[in-house]
Amino acid sequence: MKRISLAWQILIGLVLGIAVGAVFYGNPAVETYLQPVGDIFLHLIKMIVVPIVFSTLVVGVAGVGDVKKLGKLGGKTILYFEIITTIAIIVGLLVANIVQPGDGVNMKQLTKTDIQSYVDTANQQNTHSFVDTVVGIVPTNPFAAFANGDMLAVIFFSVMFGLAVAAIGERGKPVLAFFKGASDAMFWVTNKVMRFAPFGVFALIGVTISKFGIHSLVPLLKLVLSVYGAMILFVVLILGLVAKFVCKVNLWTMIKILKDELILAYSTASSETVLPRIMEKMEKFGCPKSITSFVIPTGYSFNLDGSTLYQALAALFIAQMYNIHMPIEKQIMLVLVLMLTSKGIAGVPGVSFVVLLATLGSVGIPLEGLAFIAGIDRILDMGRTAVNVVGNSLAAVVISTWEKQYDREKGNAYARGEGEAA
Repeated sequence: MKRISLAWQILIGLVLGIAVGAVFYGNPAVETYLQPVGDIFLHLIKMIVVPIVFSTLVVGVAGVGDVKKLGKLGGKTILYFEIITTIAIIVGLLVANIVQPGDGVNMKQLTKTDIQSYVDTANQQNTHSFVDTVVGIVPTNPFAAFANGDMLAVIFFSVMFGLAVAAIGERGKPVLAFFKGASDAMFWVTNKVMRFAPFGVFALIGVTISKFGIHSLVPLLKLVLSVYGAMILFVVLILGLVAKFVCKVNLWTMIKILKDELILAYSTASSETVLPRIMEKMEKFGCPKSITSFVIPTGYSFNLDGSTLYQALAALFIAQMYNIHMPIEKQIMLVLVLMLTSKGIAGVPGVSFVVLLATLGSVGIPLEGLAFIAGIDRILDMGRTAVNVVGNSLAAVVISTWEKQYDREKGNAYARGEGEAA
């Protein structure tokens, strides 16, 4: 019998989790027995993310070995991230203005959810200025950054360490060989961990559905459809055009290559779960290690296309729900604020809610409006996480193309299923 692919295994876990959650809706036993399974899976993923990012970045940066080249790569990466996330914000605003998802919503029919934990996190974030955020990228203790999963600090230290390995020449070769071996070993661990993914997905989605129920979607169905429609439009139109005209690759081909990771990211609503596999697959798709190891982890903090699109759309939804007029100048202000607040805090739990809480007040939208949509945030988070994965994967190809380092023949061969298996 032909072995069931990982994508199908995850889909089966997703469907079974929805079924179990729906049947046992409101039953606390579901969380009691399934939550530990989901937590173990997420812990396994978090266990391998930092070692993989560190080891692959050291190898990649040491391969570049030039501060000027690396600075040029970093500049192009940040520029592309800022352009594409700004376009995502504009797409979210356009869809919200055309569809008007918050118009006519009866708030008396909606269930309020406690968002105090998000408010506390947002308040902590607001005490830090932009300068504090930049300063925080430089770790005082790299081991503390590793332990806390502070990705930007990990990336900074990895880049500095990689440049140092390149600078000491022959003496650095044993160090480089060690990190190459460590990188390969961690990818082996990743592939083993992924076998547990269907069970993790089953547990996580089962707990979610048992808590909130499918019926919670009905009053806010227009918002859900608007968000998903806008994200599909963004992927097909914007990312599709970027792939075709900038990289000369077929976005649908990339999506097929990443189907396992997209289903997993969607099911778990976590980009971390697929970060190692995306780096591995984009390297097989023709992007050099020096670029994938830098662009994709950095994109985890700076290139959240799905999240920024959702934040813009959700802000206007709440304004419409409260019958607050948002003239063009206020919407432009919203774009500018989101361009700043959505950067660099990807490691914060419920990041999109935290960003919205930090943003809404600046344009006169009531913060308490978020309590009405918090109950369905998991469903929306699943979609925006999948879009983030597609956007970051494409970013590696874009930067590789700009740097004239994209191996098109290798990418085409991998897309045809030739060479090393996925």
